[in-house]
This record gives sequence, structure tokens and C-alpha cells, in this order.
Amino acid sequence: MSTTGLEVFDKTLQATHIWLDEIMDDLGPDRALAWKVLSAVLHTLRDRLPVELAAHMGAQLPLLVRGTYYDGFDPAKMPAEWQSGEQFLDQVAEQLAASRKVGARDAVDAVFGVLDRHLSTGQVDKVYRSLPRGIRSLWLEPEAQDN
Repeated sequence: MSTTGLEVFDKTLQATHIWLDEIMDDLGPDRALAWKVLSAVLHTLRDRLPVELAAHMGAQLPLLVRGTYYDGFDPAKMPAEWQSGEQFLDQVAEQLAASRKVGARDAVDAVFGVLDRHLSTGQVDKVYRSLPRGIRSLWLEPEAQDN
């Protein structure tokens, strides 16, 4: 039976809960924190991508997740100039500063894992290859995945 009365809403709620559950498997049973982690890492990744690629990636996200992905979107500032994995982690940490203590590296690992499992392999590969080497080092190479 439909929860919301609209299949598109039911589908995005189900997909979003699956993504959050997977993040909570890595970071602990706090759904609000999982949502914050997902948002922080997606914003940081989005802001580092070329605009067109960021839009293509956004199109593969569940509708509800896509909403947070585009929150604060400013294509005029893309891609951000930072190159290193450390700078990427600093950006994530800054967005998580007001949350319960969670390491930026743990947050990135959890969200990148979700993206690996739920986005098409081709999309993950394009995103991965568009990132500077220092940021790519945070992400397991797509061909090394268990997909």
C-alpha cells in the first residue's frame, strides 16, 4: 500500500531510506546525522565537479536526495579550485562542524560507498576521472569495485 498516495514520492522515500541506512551502517544509528553527512559530502563533491557533470550526476540521485544536492547550488562558483584530498576533507569537516562528532574521512567513505553502489558505473567513473588526483585518492577506483 502506498504511504504517500503518489508512487514517485514512495519510491524516493524508499531509496533515500536505503541510502541513509547504508550510511548508518558505517557511522552509527543516527538518521539525522546520516542525512547531514550525505548532504555535506554531496555538496562538496558537487562543488568540485564541472557544472555539466554535476548536473548529470544529480539526475541519477533519488528525487529527495537530489533536492539536498542542489540546495545552495551556485554554478558560477564551479568547479571549486581546491585540488587535494585534504582540502576536500576540510570542506566536508566544515559542513559537519555543527553535527555530532564524525570524522570527515569516515563521512566521505560512507557516502562514496553509497554512490558506488547506487549510481551507474559509467557515472561514477566519469565523476572519479574528473576529480584531481588528490581527491581521487579518497575514492576507490571504479574498476576496483565489487559491482
